[in-house]
Parts: sequence; C-alpha cells; structure tokens
Amino acid sequence: MDPELAAVVPLIPDLAFDDLDQTRRIVEELVRNLDVDLSGVQVEDRTIPGVGCDVPIRIFSPADRVEERPGVMSIHGGGFALGPMTLDDGANAAIAREVGVVVVSVDYRLAPEHPFPAAADDCYATLEWMYEKGSEVGINPAHLAVLGSSAGGGLAATTALFARDRGGPRLAVQVLLEPELDDRLQTHSMRRGRHTVAWSSTLAALSWKYYLGGIGTPPLHAVPARTEDLSGLPPAYVSVNELDCLRDEGLEYAARLLQAEVPTEIHCWPGAFHSFHSVLPAAGISRRASAAVHGVLRRALLVGRSEASETVFDGRHA
Repeated sequence: MDPELAAVVPLIPDLAFDDLDQTRRIVEELVRNLDVDLSGVQVEDRTIPGVGCDVPIRIFSPADRVEERPGVMSIHGGGFALGPMTLDDGANAAIAREVGVVVVSVDYRLAPEHPFPAAADDCYATLEWMYEKGSEVGINPAHLAVLGSSAGGGLAATTALFARDRGGPRLAVQVLLEPELDDRLQTHSMRRGRHTVAWSSTLAALSWKYYLGGIGTPPLHAVPARTEDLSGLPPAYVSVNELDCLRDEGLEYAARLLQAEVPTEIHCWPGAFHSFHSVLPAAGISRRASAAVHGVLRRALLVGRSEASETVFDGRHA
C-alpha cells in the first residue's frame, strides 16, 4: 500500500451497509466536517424537472465566467444508497477552477427507497437539462462530459449508454473513476475482496441488491457490464485502484470499450484502495489522480475546441 495512504487506514470508519440510517448519518457528519476549498468558484443550487419528480442540482462555475464554457456532470458515489450531493464539493470546485468548466452535481434518488431506474433517470434528466437549458448558467451545450466515482461511475456509464440509445446529447468524454459496473461479482479482485479497505465484496453485493430491488434479470443498461454492445459510445477515461475489489470490473469494461473501437485511456493507481482520493486528497498519489482527471477533461473539452468540426461536437447523436 502507498505509505501515505496506509497511515490513514485506521481512521476509516466501517460502513454498516445493512444499517443504512446509521451509516448515512455518519457519512453526512463526515461531509459536514470537510474543509472544502470553494475559492475562485461560484456555487448555485437549483431544482430541475425530472422523471416524475424534481431533481436537486448544484452548479460550480468559475468566478471569472465571461463566456459559455463546457459542462461536466458529476455523479457522486456511495453504493447507490449513500451520499449527500455535497460529498464531492471539493473535487467539483477544483474541476471548475482548474479546468475552467461548469460542473453540475446531481442529487439523485437513493436506493433502496428508490431502486433502478430512479437514480439513472435523475442523472439522464440532468444531462438533458444541461443540453437544453444549460446556457442559462453559462454551459455550452455542444461540449459536455459525464464523470462519476464508484457507484457514480456506474451511473455515468449508464448515462452514456442512455444518451447513445436515446439519441441524446453527445458527450465529449465519459470519466469513470473506480466504477461499480457489474452485479455478478465474479471478477478475480471481487472474489478476493471480502476485506479490502473502504469497499468490499460484501458491501458491493448489498449495494446491487438495494439498487436493483431484488429483480431477476436486470433491465437494459442498469448494469453496464452486462451491456453486450458498447460500440458508438463516447471516448472514455477509466481509472481503477490496485487494492480495490472493483478493480477488475473496471479493467474488463475498459478492455471491452477498446474492443468496440471506443477510444479509451486506462489507469491503475498502484498501492491505492477504494476512494483513496477522497479519504486523503492531500496525498501525492491523490494529487496525481486529480491532475490526471483535470488533464483528461481539459483535452476532451478545451484543447482544439475552436477547430473542432461540427461532426464531432454537433450536440446530439444522429
């Protein structure tokens, strides 16, 4: 294990995923006590129309906004069942500040109270809003990306699949960070992951049970790894962690994207456990991971943007 990360392992609380009320209180208290840097960023909370309900969102914009900027939808993790929208405030503010884009964080409905497709519908409704109404908050609808971590990475992958199949907004890139993608739990790292730090195969099994609501065969795209055809998806950045039970499902999904001729960048962080970048953002490896994400978004959304052809950034899929 990375030495800086190893030093904080004893401080990581156990997640009693079978007692969600207690665990939600613990997570919310931890988030309230985070020291979040919002300098150089304007933050606005809104509510947008969703599927059968309104969806709360939080918008992070560079304070020096003078023109429309690309938009990044950010989807927090939490095993589909945990996490206030504020969980990734620090990371989202950093993306807005360092990359110069507008970040929209979505407060999707949580399982098991709201099983699939509730969270997926909320995320896709947010992407649609960014395309159709995003100009109200300075978003250029022709330059959009989706980013998610852990369960949020799985929801980001589902959002990209929905956009492809529904003729929705074209995405410049999908950024899948330590993504939770496969309910079958049969990869090598998952079978060996009963005691991995911060997330385990036991917790993963419960999270899928909550999210899928005990149904039989999951509906199309509810479990991205079960989707047979990955062709025509946007370019991807997939990062995984060496000491994470989710490692191999992320690697396998990335390999399948490549086999489907989807441009894909893959990174495995050595000596890192699940959510290391959130647990200790000041660690050297965490700073490198954040810089890598910023670089991917910068290249996909900003580099050569003025010269990009309309066939690449034409708003929606044909």
